[in-house]
Amino acid sequence: MIAALDERGAKVVISRHPRRKQPLIIDREMYKWRHLIENFFCKLKEFKRIAMRSDKTDQSFSAMIYLTAAVIHSR
Repeated sequence: MIAALDERGAKVVISRHPRRKQPLIIDREMYKWRHLIENFFCKLKEFKRIAMRSDKTDQSFSAMIYLTAAVIHSR
């Protein structure tokens, strides 16, 4: 899987398992940003309307994501 991603030019930022025979070398700074983004999506999915994608149009779904992000930021 990692070789296929390398061929496409993607940078692999996967946490390494401590007992792995050949530990992966990862960019710690990039991993921190990835973690923050994953946490944001987790918080975003707490809102049922976003998780269920109940909006009919792409425009209203996008607006709801912006509104939800503002609510998360204001907490």
